[in-house]
Amino acid sequence: MNANLDFSLHHEKADFYLPQGDDVAAALKKTTHLGVGAHQDDLEFMALHGILECRDSADQWFGGVTCTNGAGSAREGEFADITDEEMQGIRADEQREAARLGQYSFMAQLDYPSSQIKDTLASEALINDLVSLFQRSSIKVVYTHNLADKHGTHIAVASALIKAIRKLPKDQRPEKLIGCEVWRDLDWMTDEKKVVMDMGKDAEFAAKLNGIFKSQITGKRYDLAVEGRRRANATFFDSHSTDEFERVCFGMDLTPLIEDDDISPAKLTLDYIREFESSVSAELDKYFQV
Repeated sequence: MNANLDFSLHHEKADFYLPQGDDVAAALKKTTHLGVGAHQDDLEFMALHGILECRDSADQWFGGVTCTNGAGSAREGEFADITDEEMQGIRADEQREAARLGQYSFMAQLDYPSSQIKDTLASEALINDLVSLFQRSSIKVVYTHNLADKHGTHIAVASALIKAIRKLPKDQRPEKLIGCEVWRDLDWMTDEKKVVMDMGKDAEFAAKLNGIFKSQITGKRYDLAVEGRRRANATFFDSHSTDEFERVCFGMDLTPLIEDDDISPAKLTLDYIREFESSVSAELDKYFQV
């Protein structure tokens, strides 16, 4: 169902889905947690923590934003011979189904080509779409791509999101912004700087959610890779104790970027990397003094 909006989104084919049957204003107003991802399935792979926090909750609701149109994805098996346009439709349907299963308050698919998002001038339209959504909601926690991710479109989406939040008055901004693992994990961050997110014990629900994206996991098992990362994070987080959690995702705390507009996103990211470098250097110095 494509809802009737009282505000405009840039692309005519942008899709706004309301799994709970609310009107648009009510769905946005009750949203407390938001995931903003580049592609269909990014939210379910990287922002499961927010989905679980809100699932079956009476006063917390997860909303989703997928920024691209899903064009150009790899395909195999039953999807090998379908056109790119057909694949875009399939991916959009899969994302709506995930929103239904995950009990999202809303699911917005903004339909931008990746090339437009990565063009810093053209991305202003995406920024304005995001501002419109924030202005009509009560979002407290936002999940997006981490700024050390190796996928260019992921970084471009995170950049547009930060710019959108910085357009808001301070009292209308979210309380937290977390950069999540997708095309690079965050195991390298120093432990005291990691945002540690418990993925809970319901692996069956996570598997069902990931399994919806059949067009993507046929021939490229993102679902197994993501689950393996979650379990590995839990086990390898602490070498001197038994596992506290069964499944964990790590996040990069990007909250300083929406509290202080003068902080450079590049500097914040590089500071995290330099802290990692310093921790490795200090350990090596214990045993390899020249």
